[in-house]
Amino acid sequence: EVQLQASGGGLVQAGGSLRLSCAASGFTFDDYAIGWFRQAPGKEREGVSCISSSDGSTYYADSVKGRFTISRDNAKNTVDLQMNSLKPEDTAVYYCAASTGAVLAVQRYGYWGQGTLVTVSS
Repeated sequence: EVQLQASGGGLVQAGGSLRLSCAASGFTFDDYAIGWFRQAPGKEREGVSCISSSDGSTYYADSVKGRFTISRDNAKNTVDLQMNSLKPEDTAVYYCAASTGAVLAVQRYGYWGQGTLVTVSS
């Protein structure tokens, strides 16, 4: 059974940091790109960052470039998202997902985990 378990969300003040983690199981982790997406109330789900399976290339949405860093540990089947300088507009439910291609497109991801809520207070 494919499982993606996101964790690490919480409440933080603007300017603070959080580290999200995605633990994967049930598929060949090394063969998949992993992406982080978020969905704020009343808004569509959007891509935040993804990391490729092959060479570890990373991609970021313009809104988080320079503030968020994605990394993966193939030995542990985990992908982390370090989020610094958080802003109230980063408030959302964050999801991790797996895809055969490293693109920030929701429709390209076939495996999804449950979300973890990030709330940034002003």
